Amino acid sequence: MAARAHSAPVGAPAGFPPEGGQVDTPPTGLLDEAQVRAMFDRIAGLYDRMNTVMTAGLHHQWRHRAADLAAPPQGGRVLDVATGTGDLALELAGRVGPNGEVIGTDFSERMLALARAKAEAAGRAAVRFENANALALPYPDDAFDAATVGFGARNFADLERGLGEMARVVRPGGRVVVLEITTPTRPPLSWFFELWFDRAVPALGRVAGDSEAYSYLPSSVRRFPGPRELAELMWRQGLGEIRYVLTAGGIIALHVGVARSR
Repeated sequence: MAARAHSAPVGAPAGFPPEGGQVDTPPTGLLDEAQVRAMFDRIAGLYDRMNTVMTAGLHHQWRHRAADLAAPPQGGRVLDVATGTGDLALELAGRVGPNGEVIGTDFSERMLALARAKAEAAGRAAVRFENANALALPYPDDAFDAATVGFGARNFADLERGLGEMARVVRPGGRVVVLEITTPTRPPLSWFFELWFDRAVPALGRVAGDSEAYSYLPSSVRRFPGPRELAELMWRQGLGEIRYVLTAGGIIALHVGVARSR
């Protein structure tokens, strides 16, 4: 399905901040941070296979697109937040080349162990994986040329704080990219989305042995801000030139913003 791009002029996207300067931020999930960490530790061994089944293998293409939008320079330094098993970090490593560096962070040690094994098997020496909390990244200001998060932002206990941390560690002029599932609003895709995510995915989770984790997924997607609302939150956290692309019929949103001078 064709992607639809939405862009705005340099600075705040057209029409915001809204009058009064406030954007309501819906909660981003149903579990607290400790529960989410425990859940991802528990499903780490299933994670890649379930992603492939749930997306018909298309998640690799979406991560490839996210790396395109991040546009890191050869020899650059990139941060991938909530890296999971490291697929987006490995995609980025191919962009920065052997003289660059990619750091993938996550708070799940079991996910990081799988990511490290994957990087070693792929011969990606430019990538390293570190345990870190997305809400308090252990890096100085302006430390990276770009920062990304793929399918992890909806798990941030505080979405605005997580976006602010990503913007903080990227140098002015560098990019922040958010790849996330979003809820389509128009039928027939909205009907398919409801059938697949609200019914089929939890059923797959039961078969895989973790119904709680894969019931959490549709709940976290439903409670995540829509594409325009997320763009507004990114602007509030120090990003400009924001645009987003909807693809897969509107189920996947890729947002990109440029870090503003502080």
